[in-house]
Amino acid sequence: MTTTIIGFPRIGHHRELKFATEHYWKNKISKEELLEKAKTIRQNHWQAQLDAGIDLIPVGDFSFFDGLLDTANLLNVVPNRYKQLNLSPLDEYFAQARGRQSDGTSIKALSMKKWFNTNYHYIVPEFSKTTEIKLVGNKLFEEVAEAQALNVPVKAVITGPYTLLRLSRFVDGTTPNEYVNSLVSAYKAVLAKLASQHVEWVQIDEPALCFDVTTHEKNVFDQLYDGILAEKSGVKVLLQTYFGDIRDIYNDVVSKDFDGIGLDFIEGKYNQELVEKSGFPADKVLFAGVLNGKNIWRNHYSETIKTLNQLGIKSNIILNTSCSLLHVPYSAEDETELPGDVKQHLSFAIQKLSELKDIDWIFSNKDKEDKILKNNDALFSNVKHPVNEDVRKEITSLTDADYTRLPKRSEREQIQKDEFKLPILPTTTIGSFPQTKDVRQNRSKLRKGEITREEYDQFNNDKIKRIIKFQEEIGLDVLVHGEYERNDMVEYFGEKLDGFVFTQNGWVQSYGTRGVKPPIIWGDISRNAPITVKDTVFAKNLTNKPVKGMLTGPVTIFNWSFPREDVSPKESVTQIALALQDEVLDLEKNDIKIIQIDEPALRENLPLRKSNWYSNYLDWAVPAFRLVHSKVAPSTQIHTHMCYSEFGDIIKAIDALDADVISFEASRADFTLIDQLVEANFQTEVGPGVYDIHSPRVPSEDEVESLIKQLVDKLPLEKIWVNPDCGLKTRSEDESFQSLKNIVNATRKVRSEIHEPNGVI
Repeated sequence: MTTTIIGFPRIGHHRELKFATEHYWKNKISKEELLEKAKTIRQNHWQAQLDAGIDLIPVGDFSFFDGLLDTANLLNVVPNRYKQLNLSPLDEYFAQARGRQSDGTSIKALSMKKWFNTNYHYIVPEFSKTTEIKLVGNKLFEEVAEAQALNVPVKAVITGPYTLLRLSRFVDGTTPNEYVNSLVSAYKAVLAKLASQHVEWVQIDEPALCFDVTTHEKNVFDQLYDGILAEKSGVKVLLQTYFGDIRDIYNDVVSKDFDGIGLDFIEGKYNQELVEKSGFPADKVLFAGVLNGKNIWRNHYSETIKTLNQLGIKSNIILNTSCSLLHVPYSAEDETELPGDVKQHLSFAIQKLSELKDIDWIFSNKDKEDKILKNNDALFSNVKHPVNEDVRKEITSLTDADYTRLPKRSEREQIQKDEFKLPILPTTTIGSFPQTKDVRQNRSKLRKGEITREEYDQFNNDKIKRIIKFQEEIGLDVLVHGEYERNDMVEYFGEKLDGFVFTQNGWVQSYGTRGVKPPIIWGDISRNAPITVKDTVFAKNLTNKPVKGMLTGPVTIFNWSFPREDVSPKESVTQIALALQDEVLDLEKNDIKIIQIDEPALRENLPLRKSNWYSNYLDWAVPAFRLVHSKVAPSTQIHTHMCYSEFGDIIKAIDALDADVISFEASRADFTLIDQLVEANFQTEVGPGVYDIHSPRVPSEDEVESLIKQLVDKLPLEKIWVNPDCGLKTRSEDESFQSLKNIVNATRKVRSEIHEPNGVI
């Protein structure tokens, strides 16, 4: 038996890559120092896998920002506007990921979207008429040589051409079909180069095969791989899929000259039926994804062995993770403060390596009595999740009326316009303001006991006073309190709710250098006290302008946490929704009349197959959001926010959230969402973002004015809000403040041009 993994977390044991990269961006270290740090991180990760006894180790899964962007740059899929900056390859790469503003040059970043059904974001490659696909990069080959010098058993990793085409953006009237032949040539060149380095296995990642695959898309896949596999240059090619099953294309895949096929048997449970019913070729190796790469719970070995036995493949099988371990933290050994009854059930990336070897041993020696298996079974017979009977009873008593807000939205819209008397094109922000160094230090001091709670609160109150004054001075219409008390939009709420536990070092990459530390759902969820009321009311009392209450929605809290596996997602989300409903009603009782309930992760857990969207997800996710706000008064305005996902195909479901205002990420995607809103006859008031906060550049007044005019040209004037793409937490104050000033000034210009010189209806 042989073991492998699809990929390993790349940010480092203690987020070393994050800090080094950000220091490079700030000119605190040189390029050479950054590259040396990256080399150390890679080698540490390879050594960890060697120490665990992993037989085939992925090389090429490391990235400074994003793996798909790495593949695009390897193959020269770089828009000319970045090449014309005449930067070093590394800085050109970062310009694509982050945008660039220097020496009088300002250029936007490429679009950023969610990676399938995860909280990881990828950079969207862009194909145009000037795209000339060819092998130009050296990163993959240099890392392979680096690993070989350390006697690492290399499995080279690259994103496949089908997924590259499926996830990319095509401009200038181009289509994916135009690039098939050149991609075939480029991937042949990749295989030939790896063959010259004496690489045995090449893992080509094709997770997009787990989407619905049309006849046309199947033809594209056939053209790509019939061409590529015609000249493998002596390497063994593994087609690696994950995040689901490949039912639409299984027969095509197994009929081709792949040496190995990687199937996910966790999220892609139907793959097991495909193998059992259709068989698996005896001349190929099955890379069996039987260890969950996305959760943080120990594997139940008996269940995994059962799955392996049912597959009926005795040889030519390699044990694998279901997906890259990118989506879990580094090591559970770092968690010294979790209760023992919780920690014993945790398995992060390092622990999953050991679990693979355990499963390998048990499966290979299944005729022998095994202490490892017995101990594992004993662990799973003694799981004790806290139960809240009151919450469970409340859920069973819910009726359709609990999910329905009255009166209907069109009637509420007029009531709210009379209530708030906002100008046309009202301006606001999404919620958070920059978490500057002193804000983080204040939180750290409280955690370490270096300051009192009173001192901590006074610091935050001073910050709130300052940011309310700033928003008033520049002329924003609806204000926020800045969220200085919040470490993370999900972790903060989890800390205030019963049923969650928290890690010290459970960091997971979200995008680039941005990491999140997801809470762990351990018991039934409930609220035992108000969460946001005190700070929001404090801010409201400082101004005569409306101040938004800011909450994270139930679906996002769930999707950005590590969930339990013994209860359904619907059950957990409904529990969270009931807890948030209490918070919404408390805000309303305290005269907070605009409440934003963010759901940036609504699309995230959408099943990859459209046939399952409503029956297995949206049928409970959308009602859960409505449950949170269904009991507020008609004059209370409910906002929500969504970002960095493709929302066009679920526009009707988003409208069904029955919010009064929805803000979307839009500027980084060049406002492509607007046409989709118009086509769907979207009824909710909408704030498409006019400032990309994930890029270190300040949009000019003219740029923002042009974007607002695009909105005015296409959407009903009375339904448009003006706001950034997302919260400002990760930006600097200089960038944020100037950008907001430009947004307000640009909005005033547009108002004046539509004959509203005072900006009042």
